[in-house]
Amino acid sequence: MHERKAVIASRVGLHARPAGIFAEAVGELTIEVPIALEDNAAEDAMDASSILSLMSLGAANSDIVILRAEAEGEGEGEGEGAVAVAALGALITLLETDLDAE
Repeated sequence: MHERKAVIASRVGLHARPAGIFAEAVGELTIEVPIALEDNAAEDAMDASSILSLMSLGAANSDIVILRAEAEGEGEGEGEGAVAVAALGALITLLETDLDAE
């Protein structure tokens, strides 16, 4: 399991437009990506591919969120986690971009 933290950069947090852009990016992946606010327990994580889950997360500007990902078959061979690591990197970039400014 890979885990990364991101700081929400959109001025008004993960409201409809940024949540929609982010959920679409997650939905294109072949792995599941749960998201949670930094202070919440891992079992409270929500499906990051769901715009409704993202909006109900209540992540505001400058909040820290935690993303987790595990590639299918991870641990079975060298480089199996590369998909998860690359996916998390791209998703972190999205969250740390002010999607309201674009």
